[in-house]
Amino acid sequence: MHVALNATFWDRPHTGSGQYTRQLVTHLHRLAPDVTLTLVYPQLPGGPPPEGVPDDVGVHIVPLRPGHVGKVLFEQRGFPDACRRLGATLAHVPYFGPPLRSPAPLVVTVHDLTTLLVPEYRHGLGARLYNALVSAAARGADHILTDSQASRADILTHLGVAEPDVTVVYLGVGPEYTPRAGNSLVDMAVRRKYDLPDFYVLYLGGYETHKNVVTLLNAYTYVAGALGEEYPLLLAGRKPDGTSAAFPDYDGLIERAGLSRFVRWIGYVDEADKPLLYRSAEVFAFPSRHEGFGLPPLEAMACGTPVVVGDSGSLPEVIGPAGFAIDPDDVRGMAGAIIALVMDEQQAADLRRAGPQQAAQFTWERTAKETLDVYRRVTGDE
Repeated sequence: MHVALNATFWDRPHTGSGQYTRQLVTHLHRLAPDVTLTLVYPQLPGGPPPEGVPDDVGVHIVPLRPGHVGKVLFEQRGFPDACRRLGATLAHVPYFGPPLRSPAPLVVTVHDLTTLLVPEYRHGLGARLYNALVSAAARGADHILTDSQASRADILTHLGVAEPDVTVVYLGVGPEYTPRAGNSLVDMAVRRKYDLPDFYVLYLGGYETHKNVVTLLNAYTYVAGALGEEYPLLLAGRKPDGTSAAFPDYDGLIERAGLSRFVRWIGYVDEADKPLLYRSAEVFAFPSRHEGFGLPPLEAMACGTPVVVGDSGSLPEVIGPAGFAIDPDDVRGMAGAIIALVMDEQQAADLRRAGPQQAAQFTWERTAKETLDVYRRVTGDE
């Protein structure tokens, strides 16, 4: 079997699709060395080649035009043309961007339907046309993979795909996410790098409107009143450059709510530094309204950090009984859960034990094995 993978997100490991693509390829390569894997990589003029590709995994470069039009042309023409030239026996697009036509049986991973279901992401003719294009292409795929039962239900409802054609394959968490402390000198350097306080509540993720960080900030007006400046909220991840329908005015909200002394932006966090940030937090809060899976709360649980998430989408599936799932509109409830985990040492200790046990069910090895099973079913190579 020769699998060609769309590698659009390969060099964006800070995104969920990027992490998924890298982990899937790495573990497929280890699990099935008899399967030929080739990354079909879109490269801008003068751009660097992909980094970190495992030995014996092929790379096929396709020139990429800048901008959104270039991305669509790669998805609809460049990738399938490359599959044809490579003689691939299976094509896999590991995000919601499949081609309408494929020369090989096509598998697409639809992590979620956020861009279809959240009104703020449907503004503009271009967005509506692209959603219509990829939705039609996904309906024509030979098989759809998705990250959770919640996403599968959305796909069946909104894309009208037959039930046997959609398989849930959960994502995983790496062994670096552990409650065990790392090298003390390295940990000290990471703490200095981000100027971490002794105690804090952590949010790490994106800042699009569906991530619901506004509700977390509103909840923090109550948390700050109860806990004071000793327990600031750290906002990790790339801060939006401006405001729009998709990105609320966070700085304005923080100022109007009187939270300036209680909330700190720490910016982008290197992948290698994430375990220490999770492990050192009193609570990890992730109030998202729409999530295909939810890697950050899984990583936090694996590190033994109590989590509070929005009770929507896939998140209850991921955390199970090992965290608090709160209605994403319940500002007081979210505040109460955070305060309880900071104040009630026994409750926090129970979740610190339960989190790693829950997270242990999700491994990248399992993701690769179940994905390979689908590949073989689609190609008849069982």
